[in-house]
Order: sequence, then C-alpha cells, then structure tokens
Amino acid sequence: MTPRTPPYFFNTDHRQRCLEQLRSKATGLEKYIYLNGLKGRDPNLFYEVLLANMLEIIPILYTPTVGDACSNYSHIWRRPEGVYVTIEHKGNISQVLRTWAAGPAARIAVVTDGSRILGLGDLGANGLPISIGKLDLYIAGAGIRPTTTVPICLDLGTNTQKFLDDPLYLGVRRKRPATAEMDEFMKEFMEAMREVFPQLLVQFEDFSTDNAFRYLDMFRSQYKVFNDDHINSTGAVVLSGFINSARLASEAAGKALTDHRILFFGAGSAGIGVAKQLMSFFMLNGLSEEEARQRIYTVDSKGLITADRKGLQEHKKYFARTDYAGAPLTTLVEIIEHVKPTALLGLSTIRNAFDEDVVRRMASLNTRPIIFPLSNPVSLCEVDYEDAIRWTNGQVIFASGSPYNAVEHNGKSYEPGQGNNMYIFPGIGLGTILSKAKHVTDSMVEQAAIALANSLTPEEKEADLVYPRLARIRDLSAQIASAVIRAAQLENVDQNNLLRSLSDDALLDYIKAKQWEPATGQARL
Repeated sequence: MTPRTPPYFFNTDHRQRCLEQLRSKATGLEKYIYLNGLKGRDPNLFYEVLLANMLEIIPILYTPTVGDACSNYSHIWRRPEGVYVTIEHKGNISQVLRTWAAGPAARIAVVTDGSRILGLGDLGANGLPISIGKLDLYIAGAGIRPTTTVPICLDLGTNTQKFLDDPLYLGVRRKRPATAEMDEFMKEFMEAMREVFPQLLVQFEDFSTDNAFRYLDMFRSQYKVFNDDHINSTGAVVLSGFINSARLASEAAGKALTDHRILFFGAGSAGIGVAKQLMSFFMLNGLSEEEARQRIYTVDSKGLITADRKGLQEHKKYFARTDYAGAPLTTLVEIIEHVKPTALLGLSTIRNAFDEDVVRRMASLNTRPIIFPLSNPVSLCEVDYEDAIRWTNGQVIFASGSPYNAVEHNGKSYEPGQGNNMYIFPGIGLGTILSKAKHVTDSMVEQAAIALANSLTPEEKEADLVYPRLARIRDLSAQIASAVIRAAQLENVDQNNLLRSLSDDALLDYIKAKQWEPATGQARL
C-alpha cells in the first residue's frame, strides 16, 4: 500500500467497482472507451473482469460495438495499441515489426487491411480495433497469453473520401494501391512476419472479397495462415450450427439429411466461403463433391446466379447453376419458389432482406425452416429474431451473426442461436499453436466444426439449441483445440510429437492446463 492508495481499498472488490463504472456508461461506444482505458491501466484486471462477465462484455469489445469503435477510431484514439504497417514502410517492414515487444515469443497475429470492416466498408486505418478485439477474444475464449498476441493494421490507404478529408484521420492519405503494388507489399510483409515472429499463426481479417481469397490462396501453403470472417471460421461455425439444425429439421419432416437444399443470399467472399464449407455437411453424409455442390444455390444483387450470366465474377462461378435456362429469377420469393430450399442463409448485409413474405414462404415449404441471417452488425441483419419467430409461429430454426435476446411467443420462451465466430477461431488458434502445426488445413477447420456440433449438453439438446451456450467458451475451445490437434496429426502437419503419445483425455487435460488465467498471470503457452 502507498499513501495514495485509499486505506481500505484492499478490503473491497475492485472488479465489481470497475463493472459498476462500465455499466454507468450510456452508450456502447462509451463502454468501449472505458474498457480500452482499463486495459491500458491494468491489463490483468481488464481480463479478470472480461472473463467473469464475458456475455456482457464481448458484444462491447467485438460485434456489434466494435463497428462503432472502428468508424470513430480516429476520433476516440487514446494511445498506441497495435502495429501499423503502412504502404510507406515498404522495403523496411521487418524493422517496423521488430518494434512490437513480443518478438520471437509471439504466437498469434490478427491482420486486417481495413478494406471491408464488418458490413461497414473501407475504413482504412480505422480498422485496427477489429484486430485488437479479435485477439481479446482469443485471450478470453481460449486462454492465449496476452503478451504473445500481435494486433496489426496494414495501412495501405483508403478509397473512402470522407476519411481522406477528415483532419483527424490517423492513416495514410492516399487511395488504395493497384493489385501489383499490393501483391509486392504483401509478399514482403509475410516474409517479414516469418522472420521476426518465427512461431506465429497469422489470421487475416476483413480483407476485401477478392483479396480475402487471393491472399489466402497465395500464402496458405507457405505460411501458417488462415482467414477468419470471410472464409474459414465463419464457414466452420455455420457448418456446426447447420449440422445440428439439419438434424432437428429432418427429424420434424421425416426426411433424410441429404435431402436438404441450401439457398445463400449474398455471394461475396463470406457467402461463397461459407457455401464451400457447407459442402462438407453433404460429403460427411456420403455424397460426392458434385452431388454436394448441386444442393447449394447462390443469389446476389442480380438474382439467382447462373453460369450463362455475362461478366460473372470468378469466385461466383463454382456454384453458378447450369440446370436453369428460363428468364432470370431476380426476387427472393420467386427464387425460393423455384429452389424450394430447406435452409435460407443470409450474408448480404441488407437489412430486413428476409421480409414477411420470404419467411412465411419458407415456413410453408418446411415443417421447421432453417433461417440463418448472418450479416453483422444487427443494423445489417436480414431478419430480426422476434419477427422470424412470429412469422413461423415458433417453428423456425434460427441462428444470426449478431446476438439477440430470447423471445416469448404464445407463452413459450425461444432462445436464438448465434453463429458467432468466437465458438470456433479461439479453439483453432489454440490447437494450431499447441500442435505447432505448419499449416492450417481444411481438415483442421472441418474437425473444429464437428467438435463444436457435438459439444451440446443434454439440457441444450432438450432446448433445441443449435449452438452451446457461449458461457462455456473456455471448455468448448479446449474440446475444439483437441480435435484440431488430432486433425493436424492425421495430416502430419504437427511438429509437437509429445502430444501424439497422449490419450484423448490426457490431451484435453494438457490443453486446459495451458490456458492462461489472468488471476495468476501465469505464462504457459
């Protein structure tokens, strides 16, 4: 104790005091700023409060409040929090990375270029809170040690004029580079990352549609890298929820699991990435790749995507239909009439795209329609949970990208699912780090999804939940990490031979023992 410390401070619960101060803030953005300050003053206390109140605080640190934090970041900035690597650092990127204290001890980085933040578009250098927030979820959800994390924003300029005109904008004031210049930058950046942080797992986050696919394909065989929101983790968490949803819907309808047909509304990188992941559902149930592909339909702003459409973007061609030759189907209701889907998934960022006509038509075709409005934040969600319950008389099997509260309808309480990436990516990261995997493979991601789907408790199954309750995230992440490690071993990409000799129970105990706890501050990873 010092003379400046109140005499009875240590007789009180300072965590509760911090929680009361947090709850006194009027808006989500004010709460974000408060938590940011708490982490700057006392990181250990910040993580204690976070772990004890995750369901309350996660929506502030990440979706939906992080969208406001990013949009306003140049105006709410308080202190350096991550690494900015700018286009002007080209030729000296390794020196910039060496300014981050973790050095060779670093284990995981989240990297964004700010070009497609949530559904908010090109936010440029304002995108850094996405990387910071995602790493906080790794720490809280999986027990990654904070000092081994590296939040990075690649500041390559922005094409959003209002930021270039903003006198407080923190980033480089130029338009984004052409493909050749950016490729050159990215190649130097990834090589510098391996040089400075040799044991690092790199997660790409919120790159634009074309670049999300481009750089994952370019680097995944050379480096330990995966893409979360657009391609890998979103696909895995949706696959997990769909496995459980399909079981419920098939039981209600008395139909085979392979009878499902999935309609995707939104065919950007997120939509196509998730669609490719959901092919695993059909292939796990015995269908060929081509048979699985035929059960998936995609829709963009022009309507049902068909192979004969002129100027079709490359990433949309894989699911383009060759079995329809009529007049273009442009409205969602007429597309539903044609496809007769059992599941409707939204990754469009179009608010209320699933209106009453759409939802009621899905309910008329299916005993229990599967409807997943996955766009974030809530302001961009395709349908609200209360409306989906009301328009289907409680029969909908629902999972959203953003959190919704339970709904009362005709005297019964309904609990929504949330296809939250936090279910998946902490476990993928933890398993990859502990196995010392050389790459993140498709099988590792698929096994993470299956492990999550199989993690429901008897009580959660009784409640017809499609996802386990997020309050169990530490235990869920350990189970997922175990599945990821076993998948890495089967594919011979692991480099931690010790784990191969452990039984499944012993491996799970080992993983849990490695999870960092803020109360002790132990550094074990």
